[in-house]
Amino acid sequence: MNNFGYTRASDVADAVRQIAADPAAKFIAGGTNLIDLMKENVARPSRLIDITHLPLNKVEETKDGGLRIGALVPNSDLSYHPQIEARYPLLASAILAGASQQLRNMASTGGNLLQRTRCFYFYDTTTPCNKREPGSGCSAIEGINRGHAILGTSKHCIATHPSDMCVALAALEACVLATGKDGERSIKFADFHRLPDDTPNIDTNLRSDEIITAIKLPPKGFAANYSYLKIRDRLSYAFALVSIAVGLDIADGTIKEARLALGGVAHKPWRNHEAEAQLSGAPATRETFMRAAEIELARRGILRTLTQAARGTPQSQADKRIK
Repeated sequence: MNNFGYTRASDVADAVRQIAADPAAKFIAGGTNLIDLMKENVARPSRLIDITHLPLNKVEETKDGGLRIGALVPNSDLSYHPQIEARYPLLASAILAGASQQLRNMASTGGNLLQRTRCFYFYDTTTPCNKREPGSGCSAIEGINRGHAILGTSKHCIATHPSDMCVALAALEACVLATGKDGERSIKFADFHRLPDDTPNIDTNLRSDEIITAIKLPPKGFAANYSYLKIRDRLSYAFALVSIAVGLDIADGTIKEARLALGGVAHKPWRNHEAEAQLSGAPATRETFMRAAEIELARRGILRTLTQAARGTPQSQADKRIK
């Protein structure tokens, strides 16, 4: 591990000043991903800016009937928050599907959005990786690539985004609030993460002088008909081979609105707009779900998740066995 400095931000404005003055610095909150990257010599920040004392740890109502989630709310607190459990259970379920209880106790909401890929070539500094060292090549394309991306890839990178929480946030159409030198701005969740293209080393559209302050959830949470299904090599502490977040608005057996997002298959959480369009206005039946499940890798998972959501029997994250 390289030597690095350490400072503490006194408020959001101070955090922005510090990161703007030292682009090689990194914010640290829970550190559940950053510290691993530093240990493996993948991340070499000049300084860590501690933001754990900033007042960004609340879940609050918004004027439009949604929720504002502070960037420093721990994942475990968020998953068990009464408002999240009641109004946005898809998000609670996705969080509980990820990591372990110990990691969720430390991991922050904002940090979850910024976690980097778990591609083993990215972590192996002896191998070429365009995400780690632009222009060096992608070892995964011709190497061991089980569990890598099949959607939205480029010739430079086939890494996948690792977050479970972000798949649910994509389905819910959340917004990310960020503050920088030019003030606060809102970023649609669909625009927050980037596809690899020619710059796989750049994961998000967050600017170098910005800090995530909150996530905004819209009023509609699909609380009655939802499910988050995660298919992985083992039932605990494993990243998704494919995950599916589904929210349905069903009235009299007909789907009025559908949300479907996939994880584990792309460089960012992947909204399946074509499937959503096929589901909208159709009866909530197995035949409808089979027509919507067009991606071969995820076909059975999508079919099962849509069925769970329509029945109002979401996948349990306490008993992770798929039934």
